[in-house]
Amino acid sequence: MVFWIFGYGSLVWNPGFEYDEKMIGYIKDYKRVFDLACIDHRGTPEHPARTCTLEESEGAICWGAVYCVRGGPEKEKKAMEYLERRECEYDSKTSVDFYTDEDSEQPALTGVIVFTSTPDKVNNKYYLGPAPMEEMAWQIATAHGPCGDNREYIFKMEKALYDIGHEDDYIIELANEVRKVLEIVNAGIQKEKKLLGTSHIPRKTQTSPVKLFSLPEAAAVAVAVAADS
Repeated sequence: MVFWIFGYGSLVWNPGFEYDEKMIGYIKDYKRVFDLACIDHRGTPEHPARTCTLEESEGAICWGAVYCVRGGPEKEKKAMEYLERRECEYDSKTSVDFYTDEDSEQPALTGVIVFTSTPDKVNNKYYLGPAPMEEMAWQIATAHGPCGDNREYIFKMEKALYDIGHEDDYIIELANEVRKVLEIVNAGIQKEKKLLGTSHIPRKTQTSPVKLFSLPEAAAVAVAVAADS
């Protein structure tokens, strides 16, 4: 048995499992969306991160990386178990065709596995659904979890797609919105630091304490004798 797995998110730059072959290419009729919650990697149940999933979209293409795992049942089982733990927010595995040439009608591979999520808030507890770009940017800019900040995820994705030569306009736009939010947040932090650094409490006038000097013992005796006479 041999299986191929398509990565369109963090698997593009960090597969995390042993594989035998990798190819850059795309799948058809799917696009990236940040509609899925992550509560254990880059977010928490109280403040979930937004992570990337796929949405069916006729005519769209989604570039990424495909990985082949071969070498016997144990190796393949180990890789799939790792992927299922890692991609636990994705409730579906979809079989897709994979292409390498932009204008090709003939897929390079068929039966490629891709982790997807059901776009249903009732049956999929991790599905957040779409939101305005600015709202998503605030959530991504401020969420963090055991594996790091949510913003690192989208910035790494932006760079990974650039590195394979196939940038995603949606990812670029969202990443730039996140940068705008971070500028606002950082400006607020700097302003707060300046305010905290400036004291508005009036200082009390301090007078120098009067210093008392003890007379030497001999002088003290002399004063006492003079007083008695």
